[in-house]
Amino acid sequence: MKSHDSLGVAVIGTGKMGADHVRRIQEVISGARVTAVVDVDPERAQSVAAGVDGCTAYPDAALAMASPDVDAVLIASPGAAHEAALLAAFAHDLPVLCEKPLTPDAASALRVVEAERRLGHRRVQVGFMRRYDAEYLKLKSLLDTGELGRPLMLHNRHRNLASPPWWTSAMHINDSVVHEMDVTRWLLGQEITAVTVLCPRPSANAPEGLRDPQFVVMETDGGAIVDVEINVNSGFGYQVQAEVVCERGTARIGDGHGMVVNSGGRWGGAIAQDFIERFADAYDREVQAWVDATRRGEVTGPGVWDGYAVAAVCEAGVRAQSEGRRVEVELVERPALYR
Repeated sequence: MKSHDSLGVAVIGTGKMGADHVRRIQEVISGARVTAVVDVDPERAQSVAAGVDGCTAYPDAALAMASPDVDAVLIASPGAAHEAALLAAFAHDLPVLCEKPLTPDAASALRVVEAERRLGHRRVQVGFMRRYDAEYLKLKSLLDTGELGRPLMLHNRHRNLASPPWWTSAMHINDSVVHEMDVTRWLLGQEITAVTVLCPRPSANAPEGLRDPQFVVMETDGGAIVDVEINVNSGFGYQVQAEVVCERGTARIGDGHGMVVNSGGRWGGAIAQDFIERFADAYDREVQAWVDATRRGEVTGPGVWDGYAVAAVCEAGVRAQSEGRRVEVELVERPALYR
């Protein structure tokens, strides 16, 4: 760090996710402070900066990274802007937490992999926050013990309240199932080798022209079969659930066993309405882990290889969706830096 005990963070992108990270760094986690914000909308950036002591708004990410007050970068801008911001961070040799996607496609993600490899050391943690969710962490720990034997199947359900007006069928894969793609690789310790996408008759809740829900089937190099029900217009809330079927038992998470109320002849609980509510604790743990590792001079968690691998699976998924067939995933050989 350049000149202070706490980590000076530049937040790139101050939309819903970026603004929430600014709040998180300032009010929830320890060891860091927001010293710069960047946004293509200067008024929005100025508004966010005005609420943080010692924070400066910049129109350009590279300018912010050149500031002596910036020790690290959190990228929360749209995916299309990530590659340029990551390369700028590499030029300054700054540690980065980059929200998913690493980049929008496998080719650009591979360019980032090669750029970091040339740098000679890891600098990027990718924001696959489910790896920091308490329930997913318990499931991962259980699988790692081997108590249940080899994983055979992994069932996932991913449901949103309603899709925004600009949502497309391909975004089911690139913006939603992308999380299941990463968590599959992490939970099972296996690469995804092929994707098939099946689309039933669209729900009456889906906007005209949107193929919703969808059923995604993935194969892994360890012989496991993974399925994902993705329904972005459930009409009732946000749900993420997973069940792994192993040789000697099963384990399930995401049932939401919070407070249950009995009243008026009925019983029930609450369903989260969006991803920020459901994964608030996971985001807190993710950013805290990044800050702690950065202050130690380390990089932990999912990295650019994970971002590239998931981008390649997404591309196969979108092709499978549009072509109506099984599509194999193409990956380059993993560089030594990521083994």
